[in-house]
Amino acid sequence: MIGGGIAGLITARELGRQGLRVVVLEARDRLGGRVWTDHRLGRDLEMGGTWLHWVQPHVWAEVTRYGLGVTRGPRPEKAYWLAGAEVRTGTLESFMNLIDPGMQALLADTMRWIPRPDDPLAEPDLAAVDGFSLQEKLDELDLPPAEYHANEAAWVGHFNAPLGEGAFTSALRWTAATAGSWHLMHEASAVFRLTGGTRSLVEAIVADTDADIRTSTEASRIEHTADGAVVTTAGGTRIHARRVVLTLPQNIIGDLDVSPPLCAEKLSAGKEKAASQGVKVWIRVRGPIAPFFAYSSAAHPLSVARTEYLGDDDAVLVAFGADASKISPNDLDAVRAALRVWREDLDVLEVTGHDWMADRYSQETWLMQRPHQLTRYLAAQQRPEGVLHFAGSDYANVWAGFIDGAIETGLRTARELGTRLAPR
Repeated sequence: MIGGGIAGLITARELGRQGLRVVVLEARDRLGGRVWTDHRLGRDLEMGGTWLHWVQPHVWAEVTRYGLGVTRGPRPEKAYWLAGAEVRTGTLESFMNLIDPGMQALLADTMRWIPRPDDPLAEPDLAAVDGFSLQEKLDELDLPPAEYHANEAAWVGHFNAPLGEGAFTSALRWTAATAGSWHLMHEASAVFRLTGGTRSLVEAIVADTDADIRTSTEASRIEHTADGAVVTTAGGTRIHARRVVLTLPQNIIGDLDVSPPLCAEKLSAGKEKAASQGVKVWIRVRGPIAPFFAYSSAAHPLSVARTEYLGDDDAVLVAFGADASKISPNDLDAVRAALRVWREDLDVLEVTGHDWMADRYSQETWLMQRPHQLTRYLAAQQRPEGVLHFAGSDYANVWAGFIDGAIETGLRTARELGTRLAPR
């Protein structure tokens, strides 16, 4: 197993239950991959993947299996958004009402193009819309300026990328996963989180497997034949295996030395990169404050901000920007300046985050595909190559880019392997 994120750990757990011996190699000094709970700003904060929902079937089954608690941040009492250069204020309900006509029009044909999110390539003519960016489809609607800017801001928050680089089909996939309801899609992607953090899920899976898990162990080369493979670590250790599961994200899978090399589709997707290229920032401000959320635009360093934790004398906000090169999550002055687009009254005390784009083991945040990538690459990204198999949230059918997607692919890969291998 190359990679000790959620997909790798689920695969290892399931294969172990089938009596197979599994070795997990994780390059980082921790498990979890792009989910990572760390204690900062006086709280346990999620540096990466965070939110889940009961309409995400695979992760909710794990919540039930391990009895994990689920909570949410405080409900916003006020909303801020931009209409051009003007800051407007209102309630969550008024903002949702503002964007509703645009959302309905943009996503009207969701179930036409992706009638079954568990089979996203089923529609034979899907390539006809897969070439469009979300920006292009949003521009086609010719919305009034206030509605246009509000819808644009909401989608920048979802995509964590410039909308001109993200595929329209990525928006369709998320909405198809909630049977065409953009309201439910919005809730499922950004509200509920684990009470004990994603750490609690990682620890529960690890405790439930007898795999040989090795952290701080980077795989540097894989040589494979029809009979098996040899994995060489950066430290020179050679591990012989009948099968190898790779769980590397799309953006870095081509960096691994594989002989014979991976198929052209997998390598091309890695060279093109995913559209998501943003930043996540945690911000502690002086309190007390009323909980709020705010949207700006892709042109601003922070396009989304909202209250996630309330204390007696402080509050912690979470914010996202579409381009990690525009702001560092650890630059206090830059974050202060970015928040002033909405509010001048916030006293920023501390900031923190993790630059996933600079992280050599990810080089992306959550998956948002570029135009054409869904129809050109997904089938090949999921397909085994001889004794090599592939799992990871980037290659999921239903909730690609989410914790749920990682679990889905881990279960699928373990099932495929279990039918081909007899225990030793």
